[in-house]
Amino acid sequence: MFPSPDIATVYRACNPSQTLNVNHPDERAYYINLAAARGGDITGELDANITLFSPNEPTCQLLAGHIGCGKSTELRRLQASLQDRGFYVIYFESSQDLDMADLDVGDILLAIARQVSENLVEVSDACTSGTLVAMLEKADRLLTTEIPAVETDGASGSLRSQLRRLSQKTHGRPDLRGQLRQYLEPRIQTFLDALNRELLEPAIAVLRQQGKQGLVIAIDNLDRIEMTQKPWGRSQPEYLFVDRGDRLSKLSCHVVYTIPLSLLFSRELSRLTLAFGIDPKVLPMVSVKRRDGRRFAPGLSLLRQMVLARAFPQQSPQERLTLVPKLFDRPQTLDLLCYASGGHVRNLLRLLHHQIEKERAFPLSRESLDAAMRERRDRLFLSITPEERTLLKRVAREKRIDNNDAYRTLVRSMFVFEYRDDDGSWFDINPLLQ
Repeated sequence: MFPSPDIATVYRACNPSQTLNVNHPDERAYYINLAAARGGDITGELDANITLFSPNEPTCQLLAGHIGCGKSTELRRLQASLQDRGFYVIYFESSQDLDMADLDVGDILLAIARQVSENLVEVSDACTSGTLVAMLEKADRLLTTEIPAVETDGASGSLRSQLRRLSQKTHGRPDLRGQLRQYLEPRIQTFLDALNRELLEPAIAVLRQQGKQGLVIAIDNLDRIEMTQKPWGRSQPEYLFVDRGDRLSKLSCHVVYTIPLSLLFSRELSRLTLAFGIDPKVLPMVSVKRRDGRRFAPGLSLLRQMVLARAFPQQSPQERLTLVPKLFDRPQTLDLLCYASGGHVRNLLRLLHHQIEKERAFPLSRESLDAAMRERRDRLFLSITPEERTLLKRVAREKRIDNNDAYRTLVRSMFVFEYRDDDGSWFDINPLLQ
């Protein structure tokens, strides 16, 4: 007889704050491909644009979607797929390097340069002269600070050591970041050209000598930049990706950026696609129902497997279904959990996590799920204004949104989810609000 899973192990496996890294063998067993219920294989499209259509030419792609819908996991899957095909992939979370409340194009380009220099040490340490190093040296001299020189294990005066020193100087110092921007911004095209010529192109040449197909940089979490206003009135996402997108799109390697979902509902969408020369890819919710309200069996089936895989990662999909009684009091409890998530991956894990906290033993009951849903629903309702309630009723009735700030706020607040089917995009309210 199959033993019941360990409650603490399952709890840790369902942590909604942890991104699933499919490059790690233990975590790969948790992964369920949800493309069949998302309206298409977005990750496969990103992959094909690099490996099939433009393996030898730089590409720039944009990925949008609700925060928590699974973009980071899919970027990790893209990384694994590209590495299997011989590409060198640098994945990094921009929120660990950058201030999401105050960003400029130069900050992003410097973060990219730092990541490349730390990952491809032999290239960056060999770069000890040229425009890029000279610009960084001058910027370093201009930044007035009492912080001593940073100790590095790179060659003295190399590109890597200069980037490390600037990063150390400006970390947690908005005043110094401002000084750096004042110097860099009027010279941003010169910096970009030097970055391509003196770091990225030599790096690609070295990688190809080693038998690699090319260099891919995946920059995650830029969708989390705050909706602050620049002094001249532009929102931060519009400024970075619309006004300055022509800079971000001109790197000499393959690049994938995550971008805020709000840009797809903006009047600036046409300018965004012109700046990057591409249409953004959107990772929608996993469909748990159809437009007419009927439950969508394929989507619910995949979400069941996602839950069961966290407890039984080594079992086959068929075997997992026979083990449902080890986790839940009855199959209907699992089905309700999946439906209540609205197909939002992190919401599903958050509800399950909370349910485990309440019950602390398997099998989990319908009562603990009801309590977890009720608490989550009440928190959502507290933040909804009377005007938004009226808009939510309209979305529930018409399955669409209008292009204005009020509806964009509903999407950004995850009161409204976007789904895809054969007829295109449609919207509905978070099931917990029903």
